[in-house]
Formats: sequence, C-alpha cells, structure tokens
Amino acid sequence: MKIQFIGAAQTVTGSMHYVEACGKKFLIDCGLYQGKRKLAFELNRTFEYFNPEEIDFVILSHAHIDHSGNLPTLVKKGFNGKIFATFATRDLASIMLLDSAHIQEKDVEYVNKKRKKRGQNLFEPLYTQTDARQTLELFVGINYHREFEIAPGIKLTFFDAGHILGSASLFLTINENGTLKHLGFSGDLGRPNLPILRDPEKIPDVDYYICESTYGNKTHDNPKDTEIKLAEVINLAWERKSKIIVPAFSVGRTQELVYAIHRIFENKMAPEIRIYVDSPLSVNATEIFRLHPECFDFEISQFLVNHKDPFGFDKLTYIKDVEDSKKLNTAPGPCMIISSSGMCESGRILHHLANNIENPDNIILMVGYTAENTLGRKITEKQSPVKIFGDEYQLNAEVRVMDSLSAHADARELFDYVSRFDKSRLRKIFLVHGESEQQIPFKSKLLNAGFKSVEIPERGYSAEL
Repeated sequence: MKIQFIGAAQTVTGSMHYVEACGKKFLIDCGLYQGKRKLAFELNRTFEYFNPEEIDFVILSHAHIDHSGNLPTLVKKGFNGKIFATFATRDLASIMLLDSAHIQEKDVEYVNKKRKKRGQNLFEPLYTQTDARQTLELFVGINYHREFEIAPGIKLTFFDAGHILGSASLFLTINENGTLKHLGFSGDLGRPNLPILRDPEKIPDVDYYICESTYGNKTHDNPKDTEIKLAEVINLAWERKSKIIVPAFSVGRTQELVYAIHRIFENKMAPEIRIYVDSPLSVNATEIFRLHPECFDFEISQFLVNHKDPFGFDKLTYIKDVEDSKKLNTAPGPCMIISSSGMCESGRILHHLANNIENPDNIILMVGYTAENTLGRKITEKQSPVKIFGDEYQLNAEVRVMDSLSAHADARELFDYVSRFDKSRLRKIFLVHGESEQQIPFKSKLLNAGFKSVEIPERGYSAEL
C-alpha cells in the first residue's frame, strides 16, 4: 500500500491524499486550495501526481470546499468513478459544488470586466455548473457505522467526526494478499460540547493514522462563552448603530451563529437587531440541516421541543436574490450581515466588505479559521490596506475575533482524541491540514506521549505502508 500527500500537506487547504492498494488507485478528499491567488490558480487546475482518468474512486470526508471543491475539475479531466460519502455530505455537496461553480463563473465575469478595460488577458472559470452536475451523478451515500466493501479487499466505515453536518472520520480495512492493514483518517475533527452536532466519535484502533492538525498548538475559548461574547458585539453595534459584517462558512458556522443569536434574543441578552443571512448557499444549506435531525445532539433536540425552527426567528431574514443583497449596501445600522465565504476569498462577502470596511463605526466579526495569505487572514491580523477585487481599501472598521465557535478540535482536544489509540499497534501518524507553527509542537507532544513515529509530510511526499 502506498499513500501520497498532495493537498493539505504543511498547509490547511486543498485536502487530497492519493492511495494505491489492492490494485486500485483512489483519493481521500479532493479539495480546493485557497491562498495566494496565483498559486491557487495553478494548483487547482493541475493534477501533477496522477492521471484523473486512472482514479478508480474517491472517498469524501465532508462537504467543505477545501475538501470537496475540486471534484468537478477531477471529473472535467476524465475521472468517472464513484464518490463515497455520508448521505448528509452527499446532500450538502449537491448545493455546495453548484454554488462553487456559480461563484467562480460570476467572479470571473466581474474580474474580466475590469481586465478587459485594462487590456489584460481574460480568465476562465476553474469549472462550470455543468461540470458540477456531472460530478453529483457519481455520489454514493453510505450510513455511519456501516462497513461497506468499496472494492475487492478494501472496506470502508464512516464514523461521525462532529465537524459539520455529515462529516466523517474514515476507517479503512485493506486486505492485500492476506495481510490486513487498517488506515484511519480523521477528516476534520470537531469539538466536544458544541451545539447542534454530536461529539466526534473515535474510530477503532489502526496501524496508520492521518490526522488533521489545524489547531495542534492552540487552545480555543470555551464554547459555553460564545453567546456571552456574541451578545457583547451585538450590544456594541446597538450603541453605535453599526453594521456587523460576519464572513462565515455557509455550512456549519452560519447555522451555529443563527442558533446562538436565536438563544441570545430569547434570553434577552442583547437588543433584537436585524440579522441578514446573505448567501444562497447558506439558505439552501440550512434547509438541508432541517432534513437531517438524526445528526443533531441532545441540546438542539430539546430546543426543538419548544421551537419549530432553531434556524428561524422574527428578526432574521434569509436573502437569495442579488438585488436584495445590493439593498443591504444602504440598509441602516444596527444590523448584522452574515455572508460567505469564511476566508473572504469569493462570494457576496467581498462586496459587503468593500462597502463597509472603511467605516470606523462598523465591526467585522471573524468567527472561523482563515488560511495563510487569504483576505480573511489579513483582516484577522488587521493588515491595512487590503485588496478586494483588485482595489485597495483601508481597514478602518473594528475587527473582533471569536474562536469559541471553531468547528475544529483544539490542541487539547486533538491530543485527547489521538491518545485513545493503542500506541503499541499504531505504527505511524501523519499530520496534515495544518501549518508548521501548529504541527511541530503537536508532533513533539505526541512523541513525548509515547507514539512511535509521527511525520509531517510535505506536498508530494510518498510513503509505503
């Protein structure tokens, strides 16, 4: 068995791992790389380590675009195998991949108008909605905890990763010539005690484990403090008559925010200001959340006893139409606009930032991870000026950062999860989906705890297992 680390290797985005076993070639995840625009442009368009036509199947851990978003490019370049995912992931991917294609088409159209005026070469979208629809035809849904033989000698079981709706950790049993090997992949691990979703489940003991390390050296705020801190921001906006601009992932983060605000207003922790969710994808994703209560934890199940809809209340407006989105430019404060993408790399959030970032009365609330070199990271670090659609803007708005809403396990939670594996059996841990300042200390901590071998593979690194 051979595994090659292609994406999310010493970086956080573009999750993609290539495996050869039992005469089959397959991918674990096929995500979009997000970061420096020129590098992302090149990496997302080429598959330099394998031929897409030769890939037999793909296993998808969850629907976030940095894990699923390059599947249409794979299909566009010749892949025609099955894509295995949980049912909720399949449902989310059905809207997310189409939305990704739509955003790329619209963003390229918008940028090309400027480039044409300047006499510059025009861009082509990475893929189109037609490519995305073709990709969706290849999905095969599998329930949690059900062992499924995806190829002769290769069996797959999904366990709940507690990260977003439908997210899964992978447990693979591989029988090569009578020799059994067990390979585990964390996917993106969630946090215990978060609202809405169940806690992450431990997979059975494995011989090799691929582990995310997004926050391998960082401890998050207590998730129980989320509503208090969020209420503080809303109260401040009420006093200033501010607009709160919230870049948020359409799947997971947006629903958590809406649920938290619902509870804040119900418990009278802050004045009831207008809340706008301005993202067609967020609106559609919320509908899919409503269709999968089997993924909910006990807390929200109890909330549902007294409320028909945890994702809807009087002051909340979901916006799909682009004209309604434009009207928010002149909407008075106080109000909150939640829009995607969370890393501020595409979508309507760019227009809201451009219209509000230079007003010192406004607040930009960052509520999730932002990868290196993204606009979201620059705002989080309070860099100024920043470029939006190629134009410079001064960052005059107040920036607030909340990591208690993070859907990724922190250093302590990651270590607690990995520590439950049998050290005498686990031969090697590969740390992926992290930057060096998070991965190196986490590696040291695992080695000091008695794990035999921990590696931080670079892009293109290949290991024989």
